[in-house]
Amino acid sequence: MNRRLFAASTLSAAAGLAIAAAALPAQSQGMSQGMSQTMPPIVKENMAKMQKQHLEKCYGINAVAKNDCAEGAHSCAGQATQARDPKSFVLLPAGDCSKIAGGSTKAG
Repeated sequence: MNRRLFAASTLSAAAGLAIAAAALPAQSQGMSQGMSQTMPPIVKENMAKMQKQHLEKCYGINAVAKNDCAEGAHSCAGQATQARDPKSFVLLPAGDCSKIAGGSTKAG
């Protein structure tokens, strides 16, 4: 390979990486602020219901399409594609989750 071509491509790649690295923190900060403002209504409803009725999230006990929400698996309620999904939760009265086989108050 020609040394000039190699040097030019290396310099170009380094400059591109530097620009991308500089833009990354600003982009992620904007995303985190935007996500809290554009929270889906079902998530807001679930959070209000949890506080009002003293409920807790119980992971790993849902049926297919019978969940209240999830942690990073899908967007939210009723979208679980597998039963007993360790990332999907159902809201239960506080203390009941530990009584159910396979139930956990922490996402798996």
